[in-house]
Amino acid sequence: MTLIKSISGIRGTIGGKTGESLSPIDIVKYTAAFATFIYENSGKKKIVVGRDARISGEMVEHLVIGTLIAVGFDVINLGLSTTPTVEMAVPDENAGGGIILTASHNPKEWNALKLLNHNGEFISEKEGQKVLKIAEKEKFTFVEVNDLGKVKNDDSYIQKHIDKILALPLVNKEIIAKKEFKVIVDGINSTGSTVVPMLLRALGVKEIMVLNEEVNGKFAHNPEPLPENLVAIANEVKYRKYDLGIVVDPDVDRLCFVTEEGQMFGEEYTLVAIADYVLQNKKGNTVSNLSSTSALKDITIKNGGEHFGAAVGEVNVVAKMKEVNAVIGGEGNGGVIYPELHYGRDALVGIALFLTHLAKSNKTTKLLRNIYPDYVISKNKIKLENGVDVDKILEGIATKYKNEKLNTIDGLKIDMAEGWIHLRKSNTEPIIRIYAESRYENIANNMALKIMKDMQELMN
Repeated sequence: MTLIKSISGIRGTIGGKTGESLSPIDIVKYTAAFATFIYENSGKKKIVVGRDARISGEMVEHLVIGTLIAVGFDVINLGLSTTPTVEMAVPDENAGGGIILTASHNPKEWNALKLLNHNGEFISEKEGQKVLKIAEKEKFTFVEVNDLGKVKNDDSYIQKHIDKILALPLVNKEIIAKKEFKVIVDGINSTGSTVVPMLLRALGVKEIMVLNEEVNGKFAHNPEPLPENLVAIANEVKYRKYDLGIVVDPDVDRLCFVTEEGQMFGEEYTLVAIADYVLQNKKGNTVSNLSSTSALKDITIKNGGEHFGAAVGEVNVVAKMKEVNAVIGGEGNGGVIYPELHYGRDALVGIALFLTHLAKSNKTTKLLRNIYPDYVISKNKIKLENGVDVDKILEGIATKYKNEKLNTIDGLKIDMAEGWIHLRKSNTEPIIRIYAESRYENIANNMALKIMKDMQELMN
């Protein structure tokens, strides 16, 4: 059993002892602490809540809403929703913050409280530490009966979200409709199974097939949208001769595509392709995290902009985007952030922009992918045993590679002539991630293996 308290919120497995899992007691404690923090910082006693469809979602929702009522907060409950929809609802409701109940790409036994500020953006690491301190000291108070909060259930925000996407100048539903795209969607038994088809129909797509359509949280495969988990949709797209496949994670903030030949468009290239379209129509800068492909930098420079790197984590990317006034940004895991709509990873706006780009290009999905520079990222991880000093390991690696270009804003990134390597402790799992990128797969793999060997030697 696991409980992880990080910049991404409070995440853990369901079942187990208090303090060692996402137990009901922990859910109540951290919800009350977050509400206390929100009131102290905004003076508001209103919070928006929404969830994905995972099995524990309804149980966690009851605990969270009950706790918020008990500390005197009014709740706008969106019910089954998406992470970007909740993010947009917070400022629309003039709420003090939001809580999204989702463990994103984690398997069904996980759930989490993702915490948003009054702008509908993830709270910062500093703010998160304040919430944890309130929870640790239990510095929250439950109100008397006459002061209990109220709940308003509102299922209108998915449609509002779609309407705002359709109103964006760079989204062209007419040209999409004329192409008569045939699309297969994998909604992985969560809200994407209903929301993505809703968006596609609004964009004029008529022929839509949905895999894993039942919204029950019993994920038909590992919900992280990686190639090894997407064999079924790849086969279906090719066999049925559809134009593309669309895959989202359970809370619909990550997005990837499958070409008409059943090949992965590449999760890293979701942002690259969409950024290319945006930059062709609006000059400006881009931001991605340090673990994302160099292809975005190449495309940005080609379109006359400047690319900036940020630490991993949506909150860090958003902060950098605001700093450099980026017109688009995101993360290489299929997370697209389009500030003209809102500052949050949003698969739905990504789909609309991508389909417009695809339609205007007059290319197939595969041919569109082929116009972008090819890089290969080798993604690896080392599980951390208790007591491992990650900082000491990274210091040892930095010393060994001191003659290369080093970046330490998020773990350690080493830029070499043949590519780059990024080492960092995960925010969501007890692991060190090792990403290496090069133009060639064998070089990327060898770079990663060499670094992993170096790390193992330092651990022994």
